[in-house]
Amino acid sequence: MTVEFAPVVERRLGALPASAEFLRRLDVAGIVDELCPIREVAHLTHGQVIEVLVANRLSAPAPLVRVGEWARQWAVEEVFGVEPDLLGDDRLARALDAIAPCLDQLVGTVGAQAITEFGIDASRIHWDMTSMSLFGAYEDQDEQFPQVKYGHPKDRRVDLKQIQAGLAVTGDGGVPVFHRIYDGGAGEVAQVVGAMNALRTMAQQRNFLLVADSKLVSYPNVSALLDANVAFIAPAPAARVPDSIYAARSLEDAQAVDYTADRDRHRPAEERDLYRVLEDTHRLAGPRKSDPSHTLRRILVHSTGNARGQEK
Repeated sequence: MTVEFAPVVERRLGALPASAEFLRRLDVAGIVDELCPIREVAHLTHGQVIEVLVANRLSAPAPLVRVGEWARQWAVEEVFGVEPDLLGDDRLARALDAIAPCLDQLVGTVGAQAITEFGIDASRIHWDMTSMSLFGAYEDQDEQFPQVKYGHPKDRRVDLKQIQAGLAVTGDGGVPVFHRIYDGGAGEVAQVVGAMNALRTMAQQRNFLLVADSKLVSYPNVSALLDANVAFIAPAPAARVPDSIYAARSLEDAQAVDYTADRDRHRPAEERDLYRVLEDTHRLAGPRKSDPSHTLRRILVHSTGNARGQEK
């Protein structure tokens, strides 16, 4: 009797097949390779490396070192056809350096591919910015990339430098389709127009609704949005609505709306906060007397919960 021993190799599979399917439908490798080509003699293209890195971030997020070891433990070669020994730190760094100058175009192209491939409704897009506080000196920064600087951090750590990021998601499912990195000292209010133009190109249609926070409401932003025929909705900054506006209105003229706050859904109907609205117009003047003013629709909201809080 002849006994043969066959080696047994174990690999973790996890969500790699699902990640690979989405990456292929988004054509991430093809888009990267088109924008960042590499010599034909290379063992891996930049697109192949970036696909594996994305799968790594989704499967086992950790400091971006020794990715080759992770690939040997996971079924990277079986799913992506990439040998783990080729994923050295230097190779990963070269791929990241190659795509760095093309990030905006890469993000926009992948976002457009997602909208087309998955039939995402891009008629309403939500945009917001956040900040990330960082430790360290950050000397000798490359000026072609966003700069780590002091600014107005969301976490109020004014003693730390920061970098800022803007993210746009679709109203249809909250799917991220666009992001952009900004200097730590960049003014949030000044970034709306650039984001709007990029989103309009990505959405591949002229008519869409941009939803943002109160930083959107400035004269330059509103002027650009109106010129581009882009609809928008945002909360008015408190400083732009003086108390006299509310004092001149009668609550009896306000219309009750069929809305229940999430915090009230478990309460009996008689204990829930009520909301009433009035619609009027708001005149937004420019910084110079020669600037034409904009007349905007404005909705004033009265909340019984806020009223009780103010009474206290």
